[in-house]
Amino acid sequence: MEFALVLPLILLLVLGVVEVAVAARTQLEVVSAARVGAREAAAAPDPARASAAVRAELGPSGSRARIEVTRPHVVGARAEVVVRLPHRVAAPIFGGFTVELRARATMRVEQ
Repeated sequence: MEFALVLPLILLLVLGVVEVAVAARTQLEVVSAARVGAREAAAAPDPARASAAVRAELGPSGSRARIEVTRPHVVGARAEVVVRLPHRVAAPIFGGFTVELRARATMRVEQ
């Protein structure tokens, strides 16, 4: 009888841990994509190339990402890439809310 009462709580806890792990993995992907975009922005003067590099790094979810590229044309200045990706928590138990994952990366302009 006690097991039947505790089982839903254990399942809810396991589901919550899985959702947090998926969100953390996606956050790491967003951070990596921002770094790739900043590296591209530092090397190439066209901001569209940095955006394309971010989308390629994110794969299928790249189409949902909002990307801001700031690249001054002065060597040694900082090129900045900000990536925002809405992440939907998939579990219906949690109400299916959306969180925005965000990452920012900067690198010095090379040329």
